[in-house]
Order: sequence, then structure tokens, then C-alpha cells
Amino acid sequence: MHFTIQREALLKPLQLVAGVVERKHTMPVLSNVLLVLQDQQLSMTGTDTEVELIGRVTLEEPAQDGEITVPARKLMDICKNLPAESTLSIRLDEQRLLITSGRSRFTLTTLPASDFPIFQEITGSFAFRINQGNLRFLIERTSFAMAQQDVRYFLNGLMLEATTNKLRAVATDGHRLALSDVEAEISETSAHQVIVPRKGVLELARLMDDESAFADITLSQTFIRASTEDFIFTSKLIDGKFPDYERVLPRGGDKIITVDRVSLRDSLNRTSILTNEKYRGIRLQFENELLKLQANNPEQESAEEEVVIDYNGPNLEMGFNVNYLQDILNVMSASQAKLTLSDENSSLLMSEAGNESSAYVVMPMRL
Repeated sequence: MHFTIQREALLKPLQLVAGVVERKHTMPVLSNVLLVLQDQQLSMTGTDTEVELIGRVTLEEPAQDGEITVPARKLMDICKNLPAESTLSIRLDEQRLLITSGRSRFTLTTLPASDFPIFQEITGSFAFRINQGNLRFLIERTSFAMAQQDVRYFLNGLMLEATTNKLRAVATDGHRLALSDVEAEISETSAHQVIVPRKGVLELARLMDDESAFADITLSQTFIRASTEDFIFTSKLIDGKFPDYERVLPRGGDKIITVDRVSLRDSLNRTSILTNEKYRGIRLQFENELLKLQANNPEQESAEEEVVIDYNGPNLEMGFNVNYLQDILNVMSASQAKLTLSDENSSLLMSEAGNESSAYVVMPMRL
């Protein structure tokens, strides 16, 4: 293997790939990146056995094909610290990778490419195309509600449901639920559901950084793959059945409240300072045109706020985990939030006023 490449051309895909490489591993090869050079195309692969990311770059200069694995972080740090617009000459010499640039010389240890675990090809698949900005929006609107290290392992991820021209994401930790829909180029008429694990979800959001470009998504029984001109990302799926989220969505709520989203968010932020640090409970009292927020803690401290709302109906008093309400208001972008309730014991349904593409459910708590 021998090739020359501009620093910037190597650094961009290398930084993408290094994001999935774990620093500490029982298998030394997993802290390496796999370099494969074939027909003027250099591919770089990083994996932790749960997710895999392949970055690609086409070389302009003639090159000698080959494959090897080298320490990902060290190679990236070398590239980062070389001067801008440097030219790197990279050559494999007796299981050492030699990197030269100007007056700089580096020698890196290697491990054989045959030791590197590669994901299998995806077969029996469901494929579609989606705008990168839409997929990132979908993840940002819902991923905060994923469970963390729950024994119900199927909750520790994001459920994606593909139907005709629509991709839906749903996340829940058993106390709250987030749901959002976006348009996608899906021609299939039957619905297809998969559960993407937390790391796969966060990596996908990181990679979808070009709002004007598209990604090709492939789903199988065990993997999700996202492909663009620059990279191929693959993640294992969670093997399990996601709960019937439709049953959780409150129906027939007749008490509709609209409120300025920023005003409510800021009032919650201030009131939350004096909530019980363990339970994070906050009391909401809905009255005509007024919402009162109250919090207290075991130190006998308390906080009260009032927010003007658009509501005419019976008085309601409910308790909620303040963090759950803050998370929802933080991902919304509309100026007005819409709250829908049935009674004091029912779940709260939240959405943006005038936009039903995203919906959020929060269970009340006893205070």
C-alpha cells in the first residue's frame, strides 16, 4: 500500500470514522481504523461491533492497493496537527505505516486487516431515501425520551416506523413518550418497524449534517444502514417488540390550553431550581387564563411562578416531573405550545400549536 493525499481530504472522513471507535477495548483491533485502498478509492472503517462507519475518498494521484489497520486516534491526531493543505505520503513497510509530510515523519504500528470485524451484507431489505435534515429533525425531536439501561431492553432505543411516504420515530422510557413524523421517499405500502439502539441513534444524528442532501436507508431484520456519497453507516438493531404506542396516546382530551412556549419554559427553569432533587416534581394549577407553577423541597424552600395562558375551563391541579416538560419545550421551535388534558389523573398531551407532526405524552405524578 502506498498513496499520497491532501491533509484535508484524509481528515474529514477520518474524523467521521473515529467517532465510532472506542478508546478502551478488550480487542486491540477495535481501537484501530481499517484502511482499504482499491482502484484509487480509499475507504476507512471504524467499528465497536455494534455500529460501523465507512468513510470514503477518491485519490487523485496513482496509488498502490492494499489494506491494513492502524490506531485511529493517533492517525487522526497526526493529521490534525500537520499544517493546513499539507500533502501526506503514506506507505506500508513491513507491517509499519510510514507517514511523511514535509519535514515530519511518523511510524505507526499496525494489525492485520484480517483481524478486523466487518459487518455482513444486508439481505432481505426494505430501502428508501430521505432528506438528511428530515432524519436529523426526527431524531432530535424524539431521542431524548429513550430509556437508559432499562431492563426492558427494547426501550433503550428509538423505534423507526416506515410507511408510504412517511417515516415516524417513537421513543419512550415508560413515563413519557415522544413521537414525530417526517416525509420520506417510501413506496412500500406495508409498515416496517425497527428499533435502533442509543449509540446508533446518536451517530445517525451526528452524520446527518447536510440539510440539502439525501441519505439512502436500508433496513433488514438485524441492521439499519445509511449511505451517502461520503460514508456508509451501519448499526445493529435491538431485537425486541416495541410497545403499542398508539394505546398510550391520550384520546378525547377536551381541555385545550395554549401558552407561549418560551415563557413556560423559562418559568419551569426557574421553578425547577427548588424542586426535590430526587423526584423533580412540580405542581401545575390551571385556572382561567392563568397557570400557576409551584415547587418545594425537603429543605422547606419553595418557588412559585405564574404564566398567562389561553384557557377557559374548570380548575385543574396536577403534578409532573419538571425535567420531562423542559425536555419537550427545548426541542420545540414554534412560538406557542398546545397542552391537551382530560382530567387531573390523565396523561398530558403536548404539541406545537398548529403543527401536529410531533406529539409528546407525559404521565402525571403524585405530589
